[in-house]
Amino acid sequence: MAGTGELLVAQEKYLEAGIHIGTKIKTPDMNQFIYKARQDKLYVLDLKKVDERIRVAAKFIARYEPSDIVVVASRTYAGNAAAAFAKVTSVKLMRGRVVPGVFTNPARGDFSEPKLIFVCDPKSERQAIKEAIRSGIPVIGLCDTDNSAKFIDWVIPCNNKGKKSLGIIFYLLARETLKARGQIASDDQFTVPIEEFEEHTEDLVGVEEVAEAAGAEGAEAPKEEGAPAPAA
Repeated sequence: MAGTGELLVAQEKYLEAGIHIGTKIKTPDMNQFIYKARQDKLYVLDLKKVDERIRVAAKFIARYEPSDIVVVASRTYAGNAAAAFAKVTSVKLMRGRVVPGVFTNPARGDFSEPKLIFVCDPKSERQAIKEAIRSGIPVIGLCDTDNSAKFIDWVIPCNNKGKKSLGIIFYLLARETLKARGQIASDDQFTVPIEEFEEHTEDLVGVEEVAEAAGAEGAEAPKEEGAPAPAA
């Protein structure tokens, strides 16, 4: 059983955000990250594995120059949290639909050559993954239980549809990335409130958006009351 002190944030915070609540569909790729199935047939992710994957992802992100990283957030429910992450870590943000050729066609005016791509939903961001494969760009992806992890180099298993879930994921990724870069030395030095990752962030400044388009609104995943601590 994972102890609270071993996690990046108190276990209760993860549970309240519903980061562990998946869908009623389970793909073979995601089976290794699933803790159990609830009575209502929703799959529950292993919190310890989610936590470990966030830690490693942050260290991987910190190895790259911020200008060489693009976070793709095609869905509205991911856009706000991703924008806050981009602001804090100085990475690029591609918000909305990925235009074919943006990573592969130098003739395009909006052509970009990232060295790392981060996707928030492999289903909605297939085009970004497809172009990353063609260009040999590694991909980090937020994957729910119903996602295929094919062509994702590093999977972060999570509820990738809930605003609170996405908020805590990007909050922790931002904090851990700054620590891995040596920009802050401890959690206490990270002063950005988690609410900034959860609320609407149209007023964010300093974020480089390499594309914008409208996305479909997603619904919050149901919160599980009294969820047991997942085993390792």
